[in-house]
Amino acid sequence: MPERYDQIGIVGGGAWGTALAMTARRAGRRVTLWAREPDVVADINDAHRNPRFLPGHAIDAAIAATSALTDIATANAVLLVTPAQATRAMAQQLAPLVPPDVPIVVCAKGIEADSGKLMPAVVAEALPGHSVSMLSGPTFAEEVARGLPTAVTLASPNRALGEALAHALRTPTFRPYWSDDVTGVALGGAIKNVLAIACGIVEGRQLGDNARAALLTRGFAEMARLGLAMGARLETLAGLAGLGDLTLTCNGPLSRNRSLGAAIGQGSRAADFLAGKASVAEGYYTAPVVQALAARHGVEMPICTAVAALLHDDADVDATIRALLARPLKGEGE
Repeated sequence: MPERYDQIGIVGGGAWGTALAMTARRAGRRVTLWAREPDVVADINDAHRNPRFLPGHAIDAAIAATSALTDIATANAVLLVTPAQATRAMAQQLAPLVPPDVPIVVCAKGIEADSGKLMPAVVAEALPGHSVSMLSGPTFAEEVARGLPTAVTLASPNRALGEALAHALRTPTFRPYWSDDVTGVALGGAIKNVLAIACGIVEGRQLGDNARAALLTRGFAEMARLGLAMGARLETLAGLAGLGDLTLTCNGPLSRNRSLGAAIGQGSRAADFLAGKASVAEGYYTAPVVQALAARHGVEMPICTAVAALLHDDADVDATIRALLARPLKGEGE
């Protein structure tokens, strides 16, 4: 079965899409990479580089870039790597082009702001009849592009399909584990972005390593509470797509969400920091949606709620931190 997925189409020419294209090529697959930006297509095809989104990396000349979505139609597996808030529109464009037997792997970490739906559910609505999987885990694009080791979770409702896709993308340094908990993998990758902003605020406010460790741990408790309420498994949330990605994003200097938080902690407004950025900090859009999901499921998520207030309501940083620390004491498992 793994041999079926020898031609991979990747939709999204940003840093992560390019890094995944390089990974699929290292795995021996034929790769077509769709990018919206004409200069990105030209740079990949002519100079075998992507200076706009992933500078400093040579790209295998066998990777073909295109600005025509019709070129993705020949792939026998499609990785959807567009930003979360653009995923539905892109999937709708793919619907008349990609045959229904072609599996779709969602690689965007976020929650749709308008609907509050996780990415696999969004894509399943836009591409009815397709099998929809989710790939997530501790993956800074720059390190994946360099071929540094990492492991990810590839979740599919069909184990055989998940195994086949994992084999198709596996390289000596990129190790996918399969799972059938699509909800857990999608939710972990989304919430960790919000918590990374919180950790960035701790850094920007110079509150210390103790505070960051405590916030990361209590943030994971929030992730687990909402995940269980939405039908995810704790083992998934404690795995690569949850705790693994959370640890990376809260501590790694390459995190866009952590950088946003650090800027807020130093006194910047979120909108000012994000203006003109080429890459997206998904946690900015995800925070208020997580807050709404928590309310809908009756789950207490004070850290994520505080981040949403700081991002979208111009809440005062110091007052917000004081309010979190002044919450009533309770048992750790409550």
